[in-house]
Amino acid sequence: MDSSHVDYPVEWEADVVLRDGSTMHLRPIRPEDADALQRFHVGQSERSTYLRFFAPIARLTDRELRRLVEVDHRERVAIVAVRPGRDEDGTDREDILGVARFDVITDGEAEVAFNIADSLQGKGLASVLLEHVAVAARERGVRRFTAEVLPQNGSMLGVFRDAGYQISQHLDDGFVSVGIDLDPTEKSRAVMADREHRTEARSMAGLLSARRVLLVGPGADDGTPESLLARRVLDAYSIDPGDTELVVLDPPGAVPGSVQQAAGWDDVGAIDLAVLAVAPEDALAAVRRLDGTGARGVVVLSGGYAESGPEGLERRRELVRTAHAAGMRLVGPVSYGLLTTTPGSALRASLAERPPPAGVVGLFCQSAAAAVTLTATLERRGLGVSSMVSAGHRADVSGNDLMQYWQDDDATEVVCLYLESIGNPRKFSRIARRLSAVKPIVVATAGRSGHVVPPGHAVRATRAPRRLLDELLRQSGVIQAENTHQLMDVAQVLAHQPLPAGNRVGILASSAALAALVAEAAASAGLEVATSSDYLPPHAHEEDIARTVDALYAPDACDVVVAVDVPVVQPRTGAIAHAVAQAAARTGRTTVASMLGLHGMPDELAAVGPDGRVVRIPAFSTPEDAVVALGKVVEHAEQRTETRGHEVAPEGVDSRCARALVEQWLADGEGRELDGHEAAELLACYGIRLWESRPVRAPDEAVAAAEELGWPVALKSTSPALRHRNDLGGVRLDITDAEDLREDVGRLRAVATALLGDESPEFEVQSMAPAGVACVVRSAEDPLFGPMVSFGLAGDAVDLLDDVAHGIPPLTDVDITALVSTVRAAPRLYGYGGAPPADVDALEDVLARVSVMADDLPELASLEMYPVVVAEQGASVLHAAVRLRPAGRRADGLRRALPG
Repeated sequence: MDSSHVDYPVEWEADVVLRDGSTMHLRPIRPEDADALQRFHVGQSERSTYLRFFAPIARLTDRELRRLVEVDHRERVAIVAVRPGRDEDGTDREDILGVARFDVITDGEAEVAFNIADSLQGKGLASVLLEHVAVAARERGVRRFTAEVLPQNGSMLGVFRDAGYQISQHLDDGFVSVGIDLDPTEKSRAVMADREHRTEARSMAGLLSARRVLLVGPGADDGTPESLLARRVLDAYSIDPGDTELVVLDPPGAVPGSVQQAAGWDDVGAIDLAVLAVAPEDALAAVRRLDGTGARGVVVLSGGYAESGPEGLERRRELVRTAHAAGMRLVGPVSYGLLTTTPGSALRASLAERPPPAGVVGLFCQSAAAAVTLTATLERRGLGVSSMVSAGHRADVSGNDLMQYWQDDDATEVVCLYLESIGNPRKFSRIARRLSAVKPIVVATAGRSGHVVPPGHAVRATRAPRRLLDELLRQSGVIQAENTHQLMDVAQVLAHQPLPAGNRVGILASSAALAALVAEAAASAGLEVATSSDYLPPHAHEEDIARTVDALYAPDACDVVVAVDVPVVQPRTGAIAHAVAQAAARTGRTTVASMLGLHGMPDELAAVGPDGRVVRIPAFSTPEDAVVALGKVVEHAEQRTETRGHEVAPEGVDSRCARALVEQWLADGEGRELDGHEAAELLACYGIRLWESRPVRAPDEAVAAAEELGWPVALKSTSPALRHRNDLGGVRLDITDAEDLREDVGRLRAVATALLGDESPEFEVQSMAPAGVACVVRSAEDPLFGPMVSFGLAGDAVDLLDDVAHGIPPLTDVDITALVSTVRAAPRLYGYGGAPPADVDALEDVLARVSVMADDLPELASLEMYPVVVAEQGASVLHAAVRLRPAGRRADGLRRALPG
């Protein structure tokens, strides 16, 4: 084989996390890997060699090596897991620690084999390699793996069995023959997500449980940004070291006595985490020197990377590659650092001079500037955190990683994310859905559309509608905050109050007028004002206060309470605050307050509950802030009790047929529009029937088409400007005979000539569908968000008002129902104005099939089904426009991978 003419599939390269939290680089094998593969083979135990080759082969021959490393990446594919190593003379090299390969044996079928280093067996590398090699196989048209495994190789059989694919196995002549269907299943997706969760959570645990931290400084106190950053870390550590043991190398001047100073890299010793405050040109060398120190992560405080231009972006990518190759995760660049408040293992590796107190909030943000603001807000409100991470430009570690960790972290009960950009929305949605079912997530985004990318953030461009980010967050089950102020408002309710049992709000105010204003705000927030609401004048006696508060907190009087005490003339006495705090602690009723002079988590609104725990009522500057935060918490509590539904899996879907068609149509590597017959064929693979039509130009052709299809018929212009425009004369319906059809052809020709200047227009004849509500179903593949599905009713008013709902597959049956019911024009489907209700179930079935199709086919650049007529019985797809293009790599594909 002439390897010089082999296309190297760079898109198969990826960094992955293993079961122990360390990282590994995967890539296709190369001819120059022969020496590394020989070292790998020789280093294996006799048992591992026998299980792989069924014979005790001590050393591979040159011919065997060439066969194993020279592959065409199509019929013969091999992916290796590598890490950097070093020869005896100190020369850098790459070591192979695992190999997965397949050889195509028949059309759509390949034989697969694995070999994992003894030191990494049982750490999940085989499972990761199976995911990656399976995706590579599907991209090459392979739908099934076969393998022959020795019966005693239980670990490999377990990898196949636990992957979640459909498998078959039988004993044949002393070998176990295994067959693996590579089509993704709900189980295989769940297995991948579960393994991804465990490995990424363990990776973050390695960072946040660090005790011995190395600070690498610039070596001179010369006023550079790096020296200022290093000095801040040292000053912050001297104020509050937590339980961290800090070692510093090349400090900017003198160091506190509690800090150990290393004379050089050889003096550093074993560490858990490194913090870099060095210039970009020195960072790469520092990360390389960290290899072998035991560091599980590196935090980069300084800038000068992607925000500085293409060269800086490449520096950042090389920094990430080097960190991953050494088994480390990278936080930053331009990070504010990370800290934890866990008693006995409080980590201090940040620029925060005064860490927030211990609490139950896990806080993630990106830029250092945002971290400064949030830290100050936490201090002002007295709101505690379990851990706080600033990812900076999130070259590697992101909010997705921290959500994975916080799901299992007992110290974290509430998750707060301030996001300036979302690099992988599909993964975010998938992880957030899982986490929000057990812990509330509050999210504030710097931009409401996802279209604005801050400097330094490497994010794919998006063509998605500006409202899609809101839809993503809603679909993910998170609480969306308008800004960081509201983020903290909602967080302090969730952190110190129980989730409410309902939406009936009891209002206690210091005047009737104030009670009326709070009631109006409550109604706007979706809350129902309870009859137990009351007001207390500033001069109320203690007996009146006790009686009114007890009535408000009586069983079944309300579900939540808003207490507002703003006296106009007399000073506030604190009697109402004390009574409300005691009642809230005693009853466990969700309570918020707005009282003059109180803000955050004041001691005046704290009381001891029956279980001995201190219960604090959050205080807000304005009643409106309190009500808005409470409304969002109530809405979240209601969502937690609702079913999330099941991922849609309609019957009659043949994804293999669709895949074969798409590969056939895109064989030349060019995108294309499908004609009507092709569109119908593709839709039929997903159980969607496209109504037949016939293109015509002349009256006689139209009559012949109508005779073939059956009367009555519709006549439509095929021009995009007139196709759906009945008001412009581009459509004629319910034509029952040849004479009328000929006349209508003449009329439509006159319209096309007058409006478009087309003297030889083309028309379409189609059988009349049952009358109903006309709808539009669309799908598109976005570089950032991946597949998108949208729904709306047909009509100019709907288009002008942008009355369209969006969803990101995979969708559940609950998502599909919401997609239909949330558009403002939806009442037309349910019998509006006395019309008969439409068959919404049939419409939802069409949407489900489009959702599966969009998720299956990244080549589906766009699909528009317009109109979809929903009658009393059934939904008819009358026209479909389909455009295909070669697929790009989705940000959240069917293989685990870290940002590269």
